[in-house]
Amino acid sequence: MQKVILLIMDGLGDRPIKELGNKTPLEAAHTPNLDALAARGICGMQNAIGVGQRPGSDTSHLAILGYELDKYYTGRGTIEVSGLGMDLEEGDVALRGNLGTVDDSLVTVDRRAGRIADTGPFVKDLDGLTYEGVTLHIKPGTGHRAGIILRGPGLSSRISDNDPHEVGVKVHEVHPLDGSAEAAFTAKVLNHFLNRAHEILKDHPLNEERRKEGKPPANYLLCRGAGYYKKIEKFSERYGLKACTIAGGGLYKGIGAFTGMTVLKVPGATGMANTDISAKFEAAIEALAGGFDFAFVHVKAADAFGEDGDFQGKKAFIEKIDRAAGTLLNLPHTLLVVTGDHSTPCALKKHSGDPVPLMMVGEGLVRPDHVAEFGERACARGGLGRLTGLMIMPEIINLLGLAPLIGD
Repeated sequence: MQKVILLIMDGLGDRPIKELGNKTPLEAAHTPNLDALAARGICGMQNAIGVGQRPGSDTSHLAILGYELDKYYTGRGTIEVSGLGMDLEEGDVALRGNLGTVDDSLVTVDRRAGRIADTGPFVKDLDGLTYEGVTLHIKPGTGHRAGIILRGPGLSSRISDNDPHEVGVKVHEVHPLDGSAEAAFTAKVLNHFLNRAHEILKDHPLNEERRKEGKPPANYLLCRGAGYYKKIEKFSERYGLKACTIAGGGLYKGIGAFTGMTVLKVPGATGMANTDISAKFEAAIEALAGGFDFAFVHVKAADAFGEDGDFQGKKAFIEKIDRAAGTLLNLPHTLLVVTGDHSTPCALKKHSGDPVPLMMVGEGLVRPDHVAEFGERACARGGLGRLTGLMIMPEIINLLGLAPLIGD
């Protein structure tokens, strides 16, 4: 049977930038390998959750993997903590978190504490806090991130974020999103933990060192994406494909774990700009040779450059991906699918609903079109047209010759 590599480059899409000759970072980047693949394949554009819809990284990946959001999405926190290897139990409420910086009035100064590289030395002092029968479990994630679980009786995921999602705004108090006693109790408990965490973090010795070095202190826990534990249909059961995940970031490992994929550890896969992309691609090829049918490979940092408005950094990182992509040029008996989860325009510094390029490459599997460049405007002329995320897996299954017959 043919094998599949699904490569998702996070935040890949962008908008034309004057300083790049009115090209996007992808269009301006030197990408001979990606262009060569495009010339062999069939291209198009896709919106992960729908035209004009701004997707989160969690919802976009679930949709691309074929999971309907109204049926399977339980909140990003659940996925994030799954990717960190945190075991969820019935009744748990999971959240994703950042260590951020606030001033004395609790106004957000930096949502990522200067993109702090490791939250471990900070969150270990928060792990295990208890209040009214609920225990706070917290584990470091990639960079400034952390995974959070509230465990105890009578909890609900129907609570708001305390993260204001922008600087210059005071952190929010968590409040219930419905009228249930469980939601009110959960909001009360989380507010207590957040206040206690701030008391611990603001006087942390490492923050004293950061202040002396002119770095923003990691003095506040910003939480969002509350979700509840729910078992879902495994990817292998859904498609009949033995699948693995190769990623550096906790969320993307979580997508794999959440959907029942085997999460492979790859040395050098950091989820940041210094990630070893070649090692990821080589691990995917080895995994397919070793018995897996499907490899979901995630590469993160283009999104981070977009959020920082750094179009030169984004362009350079795309070129780094392209250099590593030389190993993907001549894969026998393999369908290679390359896309992004969403656009992160440098001008906006956040996700947008703009479509992203998509290409499918496989000798004897696809009908190549006339596109010879992997870029937003080039792929818009491709034979795939414009798809939504939920259309991608059915097309992959079709190209593999595994699609069920509808009708007689």
